[in-house]
Amino acid sequence: MAKILLVEDDTTFSAILDGFLKKNGHDVEVKYNVKTSIKTLDDSIDLMLLDYRLGDGTGLDVLEEMRNRELNIPVIIMTSFNDVRTAVRAMRQGVFDYITKPVNPDELLMVLNEALTNKTSIYVPDTSKTEKKQDSIETTDFVKGISLPSKKLHEYINLVAPTDMSVLVRGESGTGKEYVARSIHLNSNRATKPFVSIDCGTLSKELAASELFGHIKGSFTGALTDKKGQFEEANGGTLFLDEIGNLTYDVQVKLLRALQERVIQPIGANKHIKVDVRVIAATNDDLLGNSSAGSFREDLYHRINEFEIIVPALRDREQDMNTFIEFFVDKANKELNRNVSSLSDEVRSIFYAYDWPGNLRELKNVIKRMVLLTPGDRAEISALPDEMVLSIKHDKQLKVVADHDHIASDLKSQSEAHERQLIIDVLQQVKYNKSKAAQVLNIDRKTLYNKLEKYGIS
Repeated sequence: MAKILLVEDDTTFSAILDGFLKKNGHDVEVKYNVKTSIKTLDDSIDLMLLDYRLGDGTGLDVLEEMRNRELNIPVIIMTSFNDVRTAVRAMRQGVFDYITKPVNPDELLMVLNEALTNKTSIYVPDTSKTEKKQDSIETTDFVKGISLPSKKLHEYINLVAPTDMSVLVRGESGTGKEYVARSIHLNSNRATKPFVSIDCGTLSKELAASELFGHIKGSFTGALTDKKGQFEEANGGTLFLDEIGNLTYDVQVKLLRALQERVIQPIGANKHIKVDVRVIAATNDDLLGNSSAGSFREDLYHRINEFEIIVPALRDREQDMNTFIEFFVDKANKELNRNVSSLSDEVRSIFYAYDWPGNLRELKNVIKRMVLLTPGDRAEISALPDEMVLSIKHDKQLKVVADHDHIASDLKSQSEAHERQLIIDVLQQVKYNKSKAAQVLNIDRKTLYNKLEKYGIS
């Protein structure tokens, strides 16, 4: 039995979920807003089921408080299909997974069980089974594609892996940046040493330095014992810093020193500790742009970017789609004891037409849900989220006007509501490329960003 904190402001829906979870043996505490849920947060909670849109804020406010308190609670975000992009971004802040409303009971139980049993943090290969573990990493969650972008990706991995160069892995959320980092480690001379992964987006500002470099007992309030930092844990191996752009400026200074001098100084300690660590960093932010704005140090950027690998988005790997679909269907069949062997033409066409903002992670989740809801051997459109199907139909009805002047004229003449919708439609058509959207709308990027902020378009 798990203790679950359910945060949902729809009283009817929360009552249904409460009864369903209790029926399945869980201890449930229900809260209806951000304020009361924050007061309830403590280490006794095994899992939190969190609605994204709440009356007094969003689920991100709850996540921020969790991070500040250093609470390690698995979180599942519940959101509408239209907020999938937001849910994907929330996963950068430590969310285990998300599910879309209306919630399917079988899907909810499946994700709950995965969250409650997921306990991976540090990977240390057995020297006698390195090759076997490498195979398991590559075949458990990912598959190599056959497209030119996929071939280039693995060519770069194989090229840089045997070196000791620092690598910056860039790509959208869900593209598999940690898989790239693990592959580099497992193909390097450090393969038998630790691979330590840290999500910098989940580190609180106050304790990030302690997590990376360690501390001694009594160095600050709450430091009840000595703590070994992740640099020491990864000594001899590889340290993967996911979402490195979230580190504060003062931690960036300490990180730069650790990389340049290969020494660290735990908080409160007078001694320095030598470390031999290869750093692989990952981000989906524009770190160089951030460095020019002053939020990310330019010298640190160049230090971690001795070699750059860009992981392509799923929408740019159309040639790989069939390979990925077959792989994830086969994986879901084994996990759920199903026997789905084919997809209807409608399902396959939707998979190819959808833009997959959550990339491979979202594809995996959608396929797993589809397999779960397919009783026979052929997946039909009824097993896909309704909103996903509707979004494709809506996109097909939209018509982008090629005449830039005509669009600009329309943009100026429309009411604010129409202007907002026009901007959204153009963004969808250009796959959310803001530079291209500004060009099509015949406005500069600064004006576009002002309008995005004005209308709350993310």
